[in-house]
Amino acid sequence: MDHKTLGEIADDLRGIANLGLYYTKDGYDRERYEKVLAISARLVSELENRSAEEVFSVYQDHVGYLTPFTGAGAVVFREGKLLLIQRHDDHRWAIPGGAVEVGETPAAGAVRELFEEVGMRGRATRLLAVFDSRKWQSPFRHHLNHFNFLCESDDLPQTSPEALDVGFFAEDELPPLSQGHHLRIPMLFKLYRGEIAAPYFDQ
Repeated sequence: MDHKTLGEIADDLRGIANLGLYYTKDGYDRERYEKVLAISARLVSELENRSAEEVFSVYQDHVGYLTPFTGAGAVVFREGKLLLIQRHDDHRWAIPGGAVEVGETPAAGAVRELFEEVGMRGRATRLLAVFDSRKWQSPFRHHLNHFNFLCESDDLPQTSPEALDVGFFAEDELPPLSQGHHLRIPMLFKLYRGEIAAPYFDQ
């Protein structure tokens, strides 16, 4: 049996309700799907300390086929050390990355995030991994597929409004890592060294 978290169950219910509301032409079915959507909103409200009415209102503004969010990360190694940034939100460390924007590929998103966060112009050379946020203890409740690209750049990293500090770190000298990154970053070292075949993806 698949043991899902309450957040994943809420997402499943929302997905079922959204598809039903999008395609149904029957008033009775619409009422039933709205009840399913309301149940999902109640679950999320308990998880996020928000009112069920607020969550339900957001749901109603986004009725349609639900898909996971897409994120991209720039993995930059120099002399076996990995580039990390100290994030503003939790003051912990992570690889440069963020949400892929409309109109760009995940690889282009990784390169853009690298420049925006540390001022490095580079290029993506290889896909190392696609991580499913549900399997890597992401702090974000939304389902996210995160593409991690090996990137090359000759520039030096700089701090920015998104990065309190920057640096290259060996695996045995890693600073405190952000939630989720504390599991993914050791995997990135293994992928870079060829100990695990790339690209890695969750089953």
